[in-house]
Order: sequence, then C-alpha cells, then structure tokens
Amino acid sequence: MNTDRDRDRERDGDRDRDRDGDRDGDRDADRSATPTPTTTTAASEEPHHTPADTAPPLTLRPAHPADAPVIAAIHQAARRAAMPYLPPQRRTHDEVTRWIRETVLPQCHTVVAARGPELLGYAAVRGDLLEHLYLRPDARRTGIGTRLLAEARRHRPDGLSLHVFQLNAEARAFYAHHGFRVVATDDGSGNMENLPALTLHWAPAPGPLSPRGTP
Repeated sequence: MNTDRDRDRERDGDRDRDRDGDRDGDRDADRSATPTPTTTTAASEEPHHTPADTAPPLTLRPAHPADAPVIAAIHQAARRAAMPYLPPQRRTHDEVTRWIRETVLPQCHTVVAARGPELLGYAAVRGDLLEHLYLRPDARRTGIGTRLLAEARRHRPDGLSLHVFQLNAEARAFYAHHGFRVVATDDGSGNMENLPALTLHWAPAPGPLSPRGTP
C-alpha cells in the first residue's frame, strides 16, 4: 500500500524518509539526509480494470537494476496520489531512478509486484524496517499492497517496523488492519517535511505454550 515513511535517504547513498501505508509504512528521493515516513496504501488503491480472466497472474519477484526506471515512476506517482500534502517533488525522474538503482536496490531487500511485463508496485526492507511500499495509483485497492506487505513480513518474520506521517490516515488504517501498532511519535523535527510522524511495529503472535512437563 502506500507505506508512509518510505525513508528514502538520498544524500551520499543515504535513504529518504514516509509507507501506505500502506507503509510504507513516507520517505522520498526528494529528501537528503533525514528519513521520512513512507507509504502507499492498499486501503486507498483504485480498482484495476483489467479483466481478471485475461490478465496475467500477479507475481512477486526480486527487483533488478533494469527495473529502476519503472520503480522510480511508481514511487513518484504514488507519492503524488497518496500524499498530496507533501511539498512538490524536486528531483527529476532520472535522479530518482539513479537513487533507486544505486541506493535502494543495493541496500534493501526489494521485491516488485508484476503482471506479465507490467510492474504495479514495490516494497523495500532494510534490516527490520519497511523503507518503502508503493503502488502504481491505478493498482490500488486490488490486494497488491497486502501481497507486498506479506512478503516483507515473510522476509522479517521476527518483526517489522515502519514510519508513517500522521496525516496519512489511509496508510495508518491499512497497517493497523494488518496488526501494526504505534510504538513512538515525533513532532516532525526529524524529517525534511517537518510533518508529525508515527513509528509502527508488527510482531508475530506468540505461539502456544507447551504443556508443563513436556519437552
């Protein structure tokens, strides 16, 4: 979905900040050194009108360097659609593409959602942080954000965190629906947009305890 705090730090190979929410956690290549909340929200996605019986199946696969231009276009379009309150983007498509290729892909576990040759969204995890989760605007509300989030959690089964702007109500609702809880807040002084943000965290449910006396 759209993860608000897509913490995309760009300067000197760093990430920016966001996550739609979904995510997606709201960071952007427009940020220099400070992380910012990310997100593209599954909860805010528009219906995709390709007939289900003729569309290729949706697949998730690792992102490749050749995907960088399309991932950059998704990133920019998703932020405009899901977070209209952000300042206008200052980076060109070529600059965002270079940031994706040289910073995001080398530093993050990044997967793309594809239907045939079309890329519809991507998620990037660095350590236990969901840095980015963005969808193409016309691919929202189709379950793709949920699929990408499930893959991110599969990659980090012990727990996952993300940052999201407080204004990103759709992303916050999406992540809450998927079991993320607020664990910290900030007043916006730590991100380039100066917008209050939340840190969300998901942890797996504890397994059943073994009966006393059993191995």
